[in-house]
Parts: sequence; C-alpha cells; structure tokens
Amino acid sequence: MRQTAPLSTAVGLVVVTAAIIGTLAYQTTSAAAPSFSPARSPGAHRTVAQPPSTSAPSILAPSIGAIPRIEGRGAVTDDDGALPHGVTVFDDEFPGVANLEADLLRALRQAATDAADDGIEFQVNSGWRSPEYQEQLLREAVAKYGSEKAAARWVATADTSAHVSGDAVDIGGFDARAWLSEHGADHGLCQIYRNEPWHYELRPGAVGRGCPAMYADSAHDPNLQP
Repeated sequence: MRQTAPLSTAVGLVVVTAAIIGTLAYQTTSAAAPSFSPARSPGAHRTVAQPPSTSAPSILAPSIGAIPRIEGRGAVTDDDGALPHGVTVFDDEFPGVANLEADLLRALRQAATDAADDGIEFQVNSGWRSPEYQEQLLREAVAKYGSEKAAARWVATADTSAHVSGDAVDIGGFDARAWLSEHGADHGLCQIYRNEPWHYELRPGAVGRGCPAMYADSAHDPNLQP
C-alpha cells in the first residue's frame, strides 16, 4: 500500500518554494531599478554654458545684450553709446544717456517721473550713438535687408541720424511705450515713425497741440535726406 506524506511536510515545501520565488523576484527588480541619490537635485548637471553673442541687435526690434562689432576695431563700447540691459533715463553715467540733447533728456526724465506714479519705468534700449556705431548698424541693415534702399527704412546714415546728434531715444518695454503713446505729447515726446514704436524724439510744439503725423518709416522722413 502507498504511503502518503504527512500534511505538515507538504505545507513546508510550499512555504519554502514561495520564499525562493519572492527572493528571486526582489533581486531582479532591484537590479533593474535606477538608483537615486538625494544629494543630487534633478537637472543639476544639465546647465550648458552659452558663448557670448557677437551678433548685431535686430533692427526691427532693438535688443539688449547682443553687441555689434565696429569694422576695424572690435565690439562697440559704452563710449560708442552701447547700453547694458536695464539702463534708465536717469543713468547718465552712460554716454548713451548723458549725450542726449539736454531738452530731450529733461523731457524724458519728467515723463519718466510722471509714469513712475503709474508704476511704469522707462528703460533706454538705445540713445546717443557714435558715428562709427551708427555706420556699423547701417552696414548690418544693408546685409540683412539686401540693399541700402531697404535698410533706409530702419537705419539712417551717421550724417543724418537723430541718434548720432542726440535727438532720439529708443524706449524699451511695452508698458513704457504704451504710456508714451498716450501721454508723451504732454511732454513734447512723439513717436516719429509708424514702423518704430520705440523711437521717440522731442517736438515741443506737441504740448497742447498733439504730435505731428508720423512718417511711414525713416526713408520717408525729409529731415534724413542727404
């Protein structure tokens, strides 16, 4: 007659088998799972150093930080009118601000003081420029737009530019430009060209009468014709 193994022996075998399977499953999962060190924050090693830009600012919308190079003598400097980001109309330690025509600068500062009551700050993207700086911008505009005629819509020559004479300023920031569009005439500050909402010049007669009609662009300004 066949003998049957005691029930306790069968149960023991089941328990041992289950334990072996569980151990193997744990080891497999541990080997596949990535390790994590709490001392390293996600993305800590993903910073990529960017080389300094040497490209010219966009003529369509002047930017800060991209420093043009003057042919024959390298990058423009503060002495040429280059301005770092965040310069205001009160920062006259920069020639780009200090060399603006005195009446224009006075009107800008008064307007900026009034705008500050509305929580708005005037930043200067570009003000006075040296003739060399202006000519470099013109060369770059010709290269960008393909001809002197096309470039003239955006950049004047050094002989005619209101920036070189200190009679023009490019204001940064949408809010500041919107404020000037509404209140600039009260200070004699007017947008001159429809295609350049950042470019302002002093027109004293605008106080009380409003700003004169804008030119389509600088190529249509008779004051800039040689």
